[in-house]
Amino acid sequence: MKDKKIILTGDRPTGKLHLGHYVGSLKNRVKIQESGNYDKMYIMIADAQALTDNADNPEKVRDNIIEVALDYMACGLDPKKVTIFIQSQIPELYELTAYYMNLVTVARLQRNPTVKNEIKMRNFESDIPTGFFTYPISQAADITAFNATIVPVGEDQLPMIEQTREIVRKFNNIYGDTLIEPKAVIPSNDICSRLPGTDGKVKMSKSLGNCIYLSDEEDVIRTKIFNMYTDPGHLRVQDPGKIEGNAVFTYLDAFATNEHFAQYCPEYANLDEMKAHYRKGGLGDVKVKKFLNSIIQAELKPIRERRKMLQEHIPEIFEYLKEGSKDAEMVARETLEQVKNAMKINYFLDSYLMRYGSGFEKNIETEERF
Repeated sequence: MKDKKIILTGDRPTGKLHLGHYVGSLKNRVKIQESGNYDKMYIMIADAQALTDNADNPEKVRDNIIEVALDYMACGLDPKKVTIFIQSQIPELYELTAYYMNLVTVARLQRNPTVKNEIKMRNFESDIPTGFFTYPISQAADITAFNATIVPVGEDQLPMIEQTREIVRKFNNIYGDTLIEPKAVIPSNDICSRLPGTDGKVKMSKSLGNCIYLSDEEDVIRTKIFNMYTDPGHLRVQDPGKIEGNAVFTYLDAFATNEHFAQYCPEYANLDEMKAHYRKGGLGDVKVKKFLNSIIQAELKPIRERRKMLQEHIPEIFEYLKEGSKDAEMVARETLEQVKNAMKINYFLDSYLMRYGSGFEKNIETEERF
């Protein structure tokens, strides 16, 4: 198992997926799926994690299970090639979490930068839900349950993976070499890991209402793009403009290719030429936004059309999720058994213990152990 290349990734079902998800992970997941370079890929719809800060609004989580699945499949993820499952349907994850909790101190959780930032962002202050506070531990259970060797994440999630690695090392040190230590992989294109919101805020976020959703209709996308934040000092076409912090150009960094220029904006050979003209002055925001709109519309149209087709087959999609969850549970159950064997708490499977009890262990050397 340790020689295999296994990927675990996923999303919280708190809303439909947006362009940030697409460039940050979904597009790459499809490439991984089709590459044949990995032995197994698990994609988790993390509803249990989403409930840690949505316990008073479970409908928000439940209603978005199918929305996330639709977005996955519309982007090209194939449940016949990857295992898509629902986190809450794998009870073994909670038992693993309970055992791992004994290996992590409260002080260590408090030092986790990602947890600190998330708590601040949600204004929890001292009223932090315990489930949310201990999420790094449950994430370790998610990762190790499926023997994941690779976990694609954004740079802001690196502390979470490091905490998983710490838990694995401590478990293996105490109980023997049992768990696999995963590696984090961040997007090679830095822009893809930090696509800003349409309002220019640092991150595209459902809660901030600054998203372009994969399921948005053509007119909605166009309106959002033409309302995007640019350079507030670029008031007239002839004014020099700033590229840095300009959301439109950040999106072009993530999406525009030379082929796009040849097709939609042939007066420029590439993005560098367009940027130079904008900085110098003489290039208006409307023209740049029209160019971006053409690119995004072309990118999202086939996704939107596939999604509408998939919406006519909701029962089949739920069946895929059901089968994926069954497959995932089988793997998690094997891992849990290995963990309990290592911890010597597999009481009713240990024939030596059932026959002799623990007091005779040193006197009987030849008894078969499980």
